[in-house]
Amino acid sequence: MSHRPRTSILARTCCRLSVAALSLGIATYSHAERPVDADTGASVLVDASEEKFLLRHQLAPNQTVRYKVTHVAKTKTRMNGTEEIANVHTTSVRSWKVRNATDTEMTFDHQIDSVEMTQQNGDKPEVRWDSLKGEQPPAIFSVVAEQIGTPLATVTIDGKGSELKRETHAGSKSSLGMGSLTLTLPAEPVVVGESWSVPSEIQARTDDGQVKTIKIRQVYTLKKVKAGVATIAIKSQTLTPIDQESLRAQVVQQLSNGSVRFDVDNGFLLGKELDWDETVVGFQGPGSMMEYRARMTEELVDADTVKSAAKPSNSRR
Repeated sequence: MSHRPRTSILARTCCRLSVAALSLGIATYSHAERPVDADTGASVLVDASEEKFLLRHQLAPNQTVRYKVTHVAKTKTRMNGTEEIANVHTTSVRSWKVRNATDTEMTFDHQIDSVEMTQQNGDKPEVRWDSLKGEQPPAIFSVVAEQIGTPLATVTIDGKGSELKRETHAGSKSSLGMGSLTLTLPAEPVVVGESWSVPSEIQARTDDGQVKTIKIRQVYTLKKVKAGVATIAIKSQTLTPIDQESLRAQVVQQLSNGSVRFDVDNGFLLGKELDWDETVVGFQGPGSMMEYRARMTEELVDADTVKSAAKPSNSRR
């Protein structure tokens, strides 16, 4: 049986991750657990003399919050002496359009306003598309094009960022390490240096074709608070033992490692930075190797400077 098709599938992971960067948050949320040590998972004892910060999301009715998301990824796979490289560069603008908000719940539509995508697999020609130019998208980007300008989901959250209700309209349900749509915040006020964790799961396929659930947790640590802006570190930890390198190759691409900036006074995300630098040897037999290098950034943008993309007139419906 030829190994070549499997190589191509792994190389195209960059494209799937790029789509996840667009969808950001079409994923399952979990409530924040009690504060824990980032390395051991043990509960953190807080010095009552230190200043505590209550971190909460705050949205107002009819408010629109927009973010520019940039995702750059390179995946290199090598098997049986054959090497394949896939590169993806995606820049998109996504928005939350708040339907209603109270002291306890906030409901908003999440959508993609525009996207510029570049992809190259192996020796194939580079494929580019910019939705703002109004051109017909290449087939490889057609699914993304269909989703621009319409709500991907209508989501209701509480102040901690925990999802209370979701109506999914389009897009993927997997975040693939890009982080959830909202930042999950601790139930109680925290001090600088304190951590909290959120459990979640990853689905991966074993060598014999079975689907295995890998339990992980996202550990958040409040690093500093300056001028009303909280810097929070994010690190994924795998809880389920992984005994197959093929599983590890799938899982490492879905783990988060980076930081976010959160506006403590106004209650919304200001920015996010996530990085991946992973190498897995022997993921499909001796001599096989996968390298994954990627970076994702997200920045709050001024709504007045953002354009919405017009769909091509002959776009498929």
